[in-house]
Amino acid sequence: MNAALDIHGLSVAIGRVPILSNVALTVTAGSMVGLIGRNGAGKTTLMRATMGLLPCQAGRVSVFGEDVTKLAPHLLARRGISYMPEDRRLIPALTVEENILLPAWANGIADAQQRLQWIYGLMPEVSEFRSRRALQLSGGQQKLVALARALMPGHKLLLLDEPFEGVAPVLSRRLAEVIGALRTEGLSVILSESNAKHSADLVDTVFHIERGVVTPS
Repeated sequence: MNAALDIHGLSVAIGRVPILSNVALTVTAGSMVGLIGRNGAGKTTLMRATMGLLPCQAGRVSVFGEDVTKLAPHLLARRGISYMPEDRRLIPALTVEENILLPAWANGIADAQQRLQWIYGLMPEVSEFRSRRALQLSGGQQKLVALARALMPGHKLLLLDEPFEGVAPVLSRRLAEVIGALRTEGLSVILSESNAKHSADLVDTVFHIERGVVTPS
């Protein structure tokens, strides 16, 4: 089957400190993959390197057969690839809808309004508070908005970094429902967690990461 994401021999250092070592990981098109590891194991570094936010010392990152190792993040976004960071990174003074539309404005997404309505269909509660400023939301609500923003450009491959971290149980369940629904939309997803508490029933395949080394389950 076609690979949505194929990482081979990836090594990454931050400064002089090696973080990832010879990582190999494949996400089959249309599948959901879990990346499980403790804090500091290298999950965020792997996602940031995949998105072109960190340079790779060695190895290759391919998306749907195209080598994207040296592409800038905005060029990946234009290919339907998106990243939801653990710390959300919403702009507090902007409204929810403005935060969601930021990637569309930055990348000239022609069908932004259609995608916005699709996102609101997935998460009606986000539509209900779309006029509120991001700083007025709870942490869990902000996670929903961060996911909505990632879905604006991310219609092929989605990288979700610790989406359930610091979220109340009721909103964690809601996030799990929304992420699970993405399977029927044909998206390919890689989802990181410190343990498989929330993702066990969502993912098709699990990879474990420890001290920058990735192993299949």
